[in-house]
Amino acid sequence: MADQIRLIKKYPNRRLYDTQTSSYITLADVKELVLEHGIFQVVDAKSGEDLTRNILLQIILEEEAGGAPMFTSDLLSQMIRFYGNAMQGMMGKYLENNIKAFTDMQAKLQDQVRSVYGENATVNQDLWAQFLNFQGPAMQSMMGAYMEQSKKMYTQMQEQLDSQTRNLFSGFTFPGFPPGMGGEKSSVADPDSEPPVTPKK
Repeated sequence: MADQIRLIKKYPNRRLYDTQTSSYITLADVKELVLEHGIFQVVDAKSGEDLTRNILLQIILEEEAGGAPMFTSDLLSQMIRFYGNAMQGMMGKYLENNIKAFTDMQAKLQDQVRSVYGENATVNQDLWAQFLNFQGPAMQSMMGAYMEQSKKMYTQMQEQLDSQTRNLFSGFTFPGFPPGMGGEKSSVADPDSEPPVTPKK
């Protein structure tokens, strides 16, 4: 039986009410649900509007302001520039796929750590460092696979953009090029070239 979605209601006073435990919770509690891979949804208590993304963004904002930020100012500026851009949807999908690929790689590394140190091993920073010192080749191979997958996703994004561009301009006619042809020059005479000379009889 599939797990039911845990419903959390947000009230006008900004308090969050967990309907499963019948108690008020904090953003820190919601963060714990995320870390535990819990399935939940945050809705406005009055309108029923889905506020899950808003709450997750608040958690990210608190984490970024907590002294150990993940995103640099340059990266955030680049992300802001994509809003309203034709590439916005494609970039969002690219980032989502990239993070999924990285998460899969991380899960494989954790499995390898447990296979070396035991199922009950706590994967902390010291254990990671020790493991990586002995697993250099395996780490390089896994990182290479991740980079290759990232490169493939970027290539697919570029191909999709090229296809959209061709479709966008396929109905236009440019001087010297037939309709629908992007690079093959037509046999139409150049209007700036000299006219052919008719030999005298």
